[in-house]
Amino acid sequence: MTALLFVFLFGPVIIDMLRLKQGKGQPIRDDGPQTHLAKRGTPTMGGLMILSGVVVATLLWANLANPYVWLVLGVTLSFGAIGFFDDYRKVTRRSVDGFSRKLRFGLELAIAALATYILMRLSTPALADVLTVPFFKNVILDLGPLFVLLGVLVIAGAGNAVNLTDGLDGLAIVPVMIAAATFGLIAYLSGNANFAKYLQIHFVPGAGELAIICGALIGAGLGFLWFNAPPAMIFMGDTGSLALGGALGTIAVAIKHEIVLAIVGGLFVLETLSVIIQVASFKMTGKRVFRMAPLHHHFEQKGWAEPTVVVRFWVISVVLALLGLATLKLR
Repeated sequence: MTALLFVFLFGPVIIDMLRLKQGKGQPIRDDGPQTHLAKRGTPTMGGLMILSGVVVATLLWANLANPYVWLVLGVTLSFGAIGFFDDYRKVTRRSVDGFSRKLRFGLELAIAALATYILMRLSTPALADVLTVPFFKNVILDLGPLFVLLGVLVIAGAGNAVNLTDGLDGLAIVPVMIAAATFGLIAYLSGNANFAKYLQIHFVPGAGELAIICGALIGAGLGFLWFNAPPAMIFMGDTGSLALGGALGTIAVAIKHEIVLAIVGGLFVLETLSVIIQVASFKMTGKRVFRMAPLHHHFEQKGWAEPTVVVRFWVISVVLALLGLATLKLR
């Protein structure tokens, strides 16, 4: 509620400030769906609204002595800073391309690697470098030092997956809120010894406090959706999408539910795979599998109205979240 009220109260001020500073708003790709050209002039960097609400609510209500809280906030704000700089370059240069993709990706990998290493140090020795497998409660894979690579893949991958999904008004923020609600519950259960024992999931001392951040993500997301609903008054931009994905990825690694994130965030996975498949197919065969990638643009090109694509993708996200929760009890 704190995050929600903060975004409601200060959102209009932030939108007016961004509209004034950006002038022509976010550049729209000429090779994208032609219907999107009508969105020219819409300001971007709306992620600043979300991040402000999340930070304020977390600082007010979370246990600030908990290292998991600071680590997740650190990754979230770091990814947000990368996205902000990318958005800034796009707006000031009036180009759909931000700064060097290699540099951007390198920074993401470095932050994710450092965060994973710290999480390994914070975790209990038995769980520090293992991958847990959902549905099979007693199956764990000891990865050793390779766990850092897994953490990097999950955190950086989640950030970029949400970024690719953020292409239609309201499309990305609702699945993020659904995933945050799911992982907020899982984090709370994982951080409680009694619940963890009953559900036969791994107990992660201190992880329950991450439910506060997940709650803040939901509240700030709801506030942002008020202004991002079609037709959007503001876009979240890379500032928001990279930060939100990085937050979800870090929480998943912290509570040892990396594979569950791939299930709950299955929509983000599908969007990312559609881009990979499209690029690989075109380079190898000269043919495209989809009419346009990411996946949501494919359905737009097939004639689906934008609200239809958005709502149906929301429905998919809810179904995937329920499947992710089912892993807590199914053996």
